[in-house]
Amino acid sequence: MRNQRLMTMINQADPGEENKPAPADDFEVLLITGMSGAGRSHAADCLEDMGWYVVDNLPPKLLVPLVDMMTNARGGDGVHKLAAVIDVRSRSYFDDLNEVLSHLDDLGVKTRILFLDARDDVLVKRYESVRRPHPLQHGNRLIDGINEERALLANLKERADMVIDTSVLSIHQLSTKLYEAMVGKGPSTVAVHIFSFGFKYGTPTDADFVADVRFLPNPFWVPSLRELTGRDKPVSDYVLGSKGATEFLDAYEKALLTAIEGYAKEDKHFVTIAVGCTGGQHRSVAMSEELARRLRSHGLDVTVSARELQRRR
Repeated sequence: MRNQRLMTMINQADPGEENKPAPADDFEVLLITGMSGAGRSHAADCLEDMGWYVVDNLPPKLLVPLVDMMTNARGGDGVHKLAAVIDVRSRSYFDDLNEVLSHLDDLGVKTRILFLDARDDVLVKRYESVRRPHPLQHGNRLIDGINEERALLANLKERADMVIDTSVLSIHQLSTKLYEAMVGKGPSTVAVHIFSFGFKYGTPTDADFVADVRFLPNPFWVPSLRELTGRDKPVSDYVLGSKGATEFLDAYEKALLTAIEGYAKEDKHFVTIAVGCTGGQHRSVAMSEELARRLRSHGLDVTVSARELQRRR
């Protein structure tokens, strides 16, 4: 649970650091709030997928020691993006939130507010479909709880940096809007991972695309290249200079770019590409690295790994 991790981190924090401001130029805080039933939980999941550390239904006062702890104690690989879902069920909501925002300003923390909204009739239908009461309903009509919440949140909505009306959005369309707001539009929102493998050790089951490059000459049969890998320049030059290598890469690059553009529109933001040869040491490694270089030249976020290279040890 996200909140269990949060309480562990706060309990381990040094209380002596509580009021000590720290430089936070590279630290961001995003407050996710809005109407219950408008998509806060899904927004939190999306932000987590984007690499944010997400805390659900956080009482505003707990955000102060949490941010203090992270800005004072984190290392170079620590958390730099914190998203907190703020729930209106906390009756001291507004007083606490003003104090929190003032404290974050003192720390120099970049803070934004994302407000999710929807029409009353849509919220009623969503609550009826899940058969749950509104958190502010208190035994009254559902619409009474919605009206009370909307009144409580009116000022916060006015000061929000981003307001998204989810009335006519599917969860996938909401994801796309969030990615556009936080990351950008189009293929740049898709993270690509390319890995090489050897068919002799099994075909991967977790790849969206599997390319077979066993049609290329095998450097294994060249004595001077046998003990090298596709990450070594002599092998890479041999593989990429082979007949058909450039033609294959040109066509595959074009096909992948078309697919990735479509994935971005369909709310698929993670793509895995496998490139295989016989043993996963030479051809697939060199072709994976070159394919990654080509996709990066189009502004894509691409990581590369080689499944079988560890077998050399």
